[in-house]
Amino acid sequence: MGGIPVLKPGYPIRTERLLLRPFTPGDLDAVHALHRQPEVTRYLYFEPRDRAQAREVLARKIQSSVLLHEGDGLSLAAELAGTGQLVGDCSLFWRSRVYQLGEIGYIFDPAYHGQGLATEAARELLRLGFDGLGLHRIIGRCDRRNAASARLMERIGMRREAQLIENEFVKGEWTDELSYAILRREWAGG
Repeated sequence: MGGIPVLKPGYPIRTERLLLRPFTPGDLDAVHALHRQPEVTRYLYFEPRDRAQAREVLARKIQSSVLLHEGDGLSLAAELAGTGQLVGDCSLFWRSRVYQLGEIGYIFDPAYHGQGLATEAARELLRLGFDGLGLHRIIGRCDRRNAASARLMERIGMRREAQLIENEFVKGEWTDELSYAILRREWAGG
């Protein structure tokens, strides 16, 4: 396994249409606009956030621009390269050093759904995990009802490994979770 991996990306990270970069204090309005939407938070653990809650979340995200230790999370703002408009919130978590395991997550403004932007960002998260951190395996999880997220993970080469039945109590109801994964060798071969 070599030395202890560390991920300090060079920012901004460019994809075809996006810039992925650390969050800044100036992102408060955009983070609030994204996190206050019921459609965005529908399948997540939290309810739509007010401005004060968005400020607290943003403060944590600002501190999450490198992965130094197992358990850290990388939070990246996804903005349109041409306009600077913040359209998404992306995450790469370093779950285990021993098992070289990571996890990706993402939320995007519904106004930009169906354009492939989340797919672009998610592919870059895989690259960061595999090439940048040297991970062996990256997982992704979603509520079974979130068909768009499941399709996205399949598009980027992740395989559905499990459906966990009523394993989480979210917003007053038991929900099923889909679990996806991809190995470095599968990603490199794709």
